[in-house]
Amino acid sequence: MQPSPRDGGDTAPRPGTVMTTTARRLLAVLRIVTGYLFLWPFLDKTFGLDYATAPERAWINDGSPTKGFLSGVDVGPFAGAFRSLARAPWADWLFMLGLLGIGLAVMLGVGLRIAAVAGTVQLLLMWAAEWPLARFTEAGEPSMSTNPIIDYHIVYALVLIVLAACYAGNTWGFGKRWAELPAVEQNPWLL
Repeated sequence: MQPSPRDGGDTAPRPGTVMTTTARRLLAVLRIVTGYLFLWPFLDKTFGLDYATAPERAWINDGSPTKGFLSGVDVGPFAGAFRSLARAPWADWLFMLGLLGIGLAVMLGVGLRIAAVAGTVQLLLMWAAEWPLARFTEAGEPSMSTNPIIDYHIVYALVLIVLAACYAGNTWGFGKRWAELPAVEQNPWLL
């Protein structure tokens, strides 16, 4: 028994069904929290809310959202390439639009397939920048990698994929309304 995009998550809570009410609600909470993981850095880097970004380094104050992370990349075969992207205006815009778009889509429960693909690409690029496979930095210091393959970037990417596959936007989100839009009905990849 597979739910349709519109009815995903509307199964009865009994053994043998696709999803229980509790599972739907937990996926909705996971969806909202995951969306916030993308939206918060956008807000902090844009306005300098003084968590990871000081107000004077905020994007609205001509700071670069990519400078801090990318300029410090010192591991892996792509370290130089990533450092060269730090402070590039186009990289700042792509990164910030990605954070905002993915965060809003996931929190609202719309366009989860697109958000899952975009989020997975963004997370895999960040994984490559941190290169957890490396045991040592370019300077010969321990990289502090705790796992050579699976880190939080991979886990978050998998969460995005699961949320999209389970139509998690239909519970406490706008997924059902989104699926009923004519453009989305004609182009299911927009789900």
